[in-house]
Amino acid sequence: MRNYETVFIVDPVLSEQQIKDAVVKFKKLISDNGGEIYHAEDWGMKKLAYPIGHKKTGFYALVEYKAEGTFIKKLEIEFRRDENIIRFLTTSLDRHAIEFNEKRRKGVFNKKKEEAAV
Repeated sequence: MRNYETVFIVDPVLSEQQIKDAVVKFKKLISDNGGEIYHAEDWGMKKLAYPIGHKKTGFYALVEYKAEGTFIKKLEIEFRRDENIIRFLTTSLDRHAIEFNEKRRKGVFNKKKEEAAV
């Protein structure tokens, strides 16, 4: 099993409950297919860099997990089939990326800024 990170953007016209359901759907898909989710974040509504389908904002979600390489193709097919998903990106994480993500979650990078302000 390898480590992966998937960021996906959910259509902003959905209700809060529909957005949560979409995120839960993909988390469940990962778990049901033998994947192990070890971190998930909802980044919230953000402005897109460029309009996608006449939409200028989207709800961003990030999921970090371990899964078999053959599962990724199945996951991406499900993203393409779901009309509520605007875009997605799956990245394979090496040991440096995993270490960086752990530090980011612990707030190591923000501590230096706080110390400089004092």
